[in-house]
Amino acid sequence: MHLAYPAVLSALLFCTGLYGVLARRNAILVLMSVELMLNAVNLNLVAFDIWLSRAAEDTLHSGQALTLFTITIAAAEIGIGLAIVLAVHRNRGTSDIDRLRDTAEGHDPDHDSPAAGQAEKAEATA
Repeated sequence: MHLAYPAVLSALLFCTGLYGVLARRNAILVLMSVELMLNAVNLNLVAFDIWLSRAAEDTLHSGQALTLFTITIAAAEIGIGLAIVLAVHRNRGTSDIDRLRDTAEGHDPDHDSPAAGQAEKAEATA
């Protein structure tokens, strides 16, 4: 098999994941898109490892070892990411990324401007 087939498939997977990260509003779908991008990188690592091991006589398989490391890191990342998304969803009631731009506790969406906060402080002290 030529190197072009897995490379093109990997590029398509990566572009699909990139589109998902940029276009989606739901945090869980964004995490799934990041996983798709990581799997595209893993496919590239394995494909280039096999291609380079045919060219060289040594069979170190460092690409496959790096792929296992990447899978481990991705599993930890998705676990922590899902825990954060669930905690935010419990506190805010939504996992929409556009609505989560301000994560400070006690944020009132009616008073977004700093001038409104200063006016409230002035009224409280007066």
